[in-house]
Amino acid sequence: MSGAGGGGGGGGGATGGGLETPTLDREAAGLLRDISEHGGYAYAAMSGLAAAGDVRAAEAAREMAWEQLHSGPWHSVLPAWRDAYSMACLHVARLHYRGGELKEALRVLDLGLIMGGTLLKKDLEAAVEKLSAEARGARVSGGDEGGEEAGGLDRRLVREGIDRDKVLRILPKKSLSIKSVAKRSALSLEGFLREFFLSGCPVIITDCMSQWPARTKWNDMDYLKTVAGDRTVPVEVGKNYLCSEWKQELITFSQFLDRLQSNDPSAANRTYLAQHPLFDQINELRKDILIPDYCFAGGGELNSLNAWFGPAGTVTPLHHDPHHNILAQVVGAKYIRLYSSSFSEELYPHSETMLCNSSKVDLDDIDEKEYPKIMDLEFLDCILEEGEMLYIPPKWWHYVRSLTTSFSVTFWWSKPESSADS
Repeated sequence: MSGAGGGGGGGGGATGGGLETPTLDREAAGLLRDISEHGGYAYAAMSGLAAAGDVRAAEAAREMAWEQLHSGPWHSVLPAWRDAYSMACLHVARLHYRGGELKEALRVLDLGLIMGGTLLKKDLEAAVEKLSAEARGARVSGGDEGGEEAGGLDRRLVREGIDRDKVLRILPKKSLSIKSVAKRSALSLEGFLREFFLSGCPVIITDCMSQWPARTKWNDMDYLKTVAGDRTVPVEVGKNYLCSEWKQELITFSQFLDRLQSNDPSAANRTYLAQHPLFDQINELRKDILIPDYCFAGGGELNSLNAWFGPAGTVTPLHHDPHHNILAQVVGAKYIRLYSSSFSEELYPHSETMLCNSSKVDLDDIDEKEYPKIMDLEFLDCILEEGEMLYIPPKWWHYVRSLTTSFSVTFWWSKPESSADS
C-alpha cells in the first residue's frame, strides 16, 4: 500500500489513509536527502517504509527523530531533524487514522506541532483540523457533549471572587500596603505611549477586553473540553521551575482540566500550563482573543503570544523578561509584584546563564540574612482582576501568584531597534 509520495516514498498524500499532506508530498525527497547528509540513513529507510504503510517503521522513524531532538540543548538541534520529526508524526498519525484511532492520531499530530519544525506545519494543522472536527462530530452523535452527565454541577472554572483578608495571609510580606500599580480605564493608544510606554512605567488597563469571546467562553469547562479536550499540551508539574522536583509532562487538555477541577492543594503536584504558544497550536482558542493595539506601540511587532493556565496557588518566581509585555487576565485573578529594572543587583539574580533573569530570592519565604538588600526595596503591586490588562516594561522584575484558577494571555513585543534582544 503505497503512500503517494513526493520523490523517494516520503509523502503521504490523499491516497495515504485520508490525510492530505501536500507540503510533505512536495518536500519529502529534499528533506530525506538533507537528513541522510547528516547521518540519518536509517531514518530515511524507515520513512520510506512508513510511507508504504509499515506501522513499525513509522514508529521507529519517529523514535529516531525524537532521540535527535533530545541529543543536546534545544538550540543545537539541526532544523532538519525537527522537520524529520514532523514527517514521522504525519506518517504515524496517518496510519492511526486509517485504523480509526482518532484520539491517538490527534495526539501524535500535536506532538509534531509542539516538537517539530516549521516546514510541515501547514500539513499538521490541516490534519489536526480534520481530525478535531471528526472527533467532535463523533461526540455529538454519541451524545457525549460533556455537560449533562455531570449531574447539574456548576461547570465554571471560577465561581466567585476573592476574599482580600484571606489573600493577604498568603501573600509575601508588605503586599498591597506600599504603592499600587496605576490603573486607567480604556486608555487610548496615545495616552499609553505618552504616560507609560515612553517612560517605562507599568499600568493596569481596564475595559479593553469586552469584545473578546474568551471573556465568557473560557470560564466554561464544557466549552474548553469541546474545542480542545483531545489535544495534547505540555504542562509543568511542581511548585515552580526553580525547584528540584519540578518536571514537565505531556497530557491531554481534558486531563489538565480534570486536574484543575480536583483542587488538589498539594504544591508538589500542582499542574500548570505555562508560557506555551497554545494559540499557535489550537486555532479555536486563538479565535477567542484579539491582539491589543498597545502591542504595536513604538512601531514594534509581536514576538510571541503565550497562555498561562493553572490553579490557585501557582507561582511564577521573581524574574524579568527582555520584551514589552501585556498580561491579559481572562479568567480568575492574580497578585503581581513588580520591581524596577534599576534594582537588578539588589534582587540577587542567579549567576547561571539559563537562570540569570531569575532572582535567588523566594518572596514567599525571604531569607533576610542571605538577601538583606531586598528588604527595603520599593515595589509596585496589584491584584489583576478578570478583564484587566497589565503592561510590564522590559527588564522589570515581577512575581506572580494565582489567587484563583487563572487563565491569562501574554503578548510580548519589541521595538525595532531592540529586536536583536529577542
